[in-house]
Amino acid sequence: MSSASRRVQQVGLDRLVRLAWLERTASLILAGNDEPTIKVTLQEDLRGFFRSSAVVVRGSLDKTITILQKVWGSPQSEIAPLHADGLELLARFPPREHTPIHWGMLMAAYPFWSSVATQVGRLLKLQGSAAAAQVQRRIREQYGERETVARRARYVLRSYVDWGVLQETGAPGVYCASPPHPVNDPQLVAWLAEAALWARANGAAPLRELLEGPSLFPFQLTLISTEHLASLAPRLELLRHGLDDDLVMLRREGKRRT
Repeated sequence: MSSASRRVQQVGLDRLVRLAWLERTASLILAGNDEPTIKVTLQEDLRGFFRSSAVVVRGSLDKTITILQKVWGSPQSEIAPLHADGLELLARFPPREHTPIHWGMLMAAYPFWSSVATQVGRLLKLQGSAAAAQVQRRIREQYGERETVARRARYVLRSYVDWGVLQETGAPGVYCASPPHPVNDPQLVAWLAEAALWARANGAAPLRELLEGPSLFPFQLTLISTEHLASLAPRLELLRHGLDDDLVMLRREGKRRT
């Protein structure tokens, strides 16, 4: 099994991931802090959110910081170029525009985030709402009939609510979508397309499916041509099947553009 396939099949996310925590982590990195300093700072900043603030044993606080640092601190080597470009985008855009960047990097680092989003996005498109029980059932079909899978899907759904991309309805465990966040910058659209591909085991998808796919349900991406995408994303390659059927793929090692 390839490293990409292993990464996509891992669940990994077993904590609530607040948007503000990712923003804080990224800001510390952009300020030039090293990893030990970031960890200590996050321990101080976040300990009030946890029942136990002990850091001697590996508890919820420490596990949460591990997730935050895996997203913006020490990503896996295969997504390191995406990570570097993501930090540049964070530095370029104001904080109010950072949500899609954090979403994309979290998808690439933890594809389980994208898997839950895909199921939520499909349900929202189909029926206008998404019930936690429906999402969990579909996720268990994908990852296995384990209670841990269902529980971790709940953490992700709670995170979506914290991010403001889902809203609770009057019915228990049923969510509706918030108004979509427009993403009009072509460079950011291209970067999100690459991030979404890293969350797929095969690293490929038709362009329109990629930009309008359910894993990016919180966002309304400006559609760009395959030629424009290729000019903005050198780590992607295109395969044209027909007039309206362009496949976008990750450019793997050994096939780099010269």
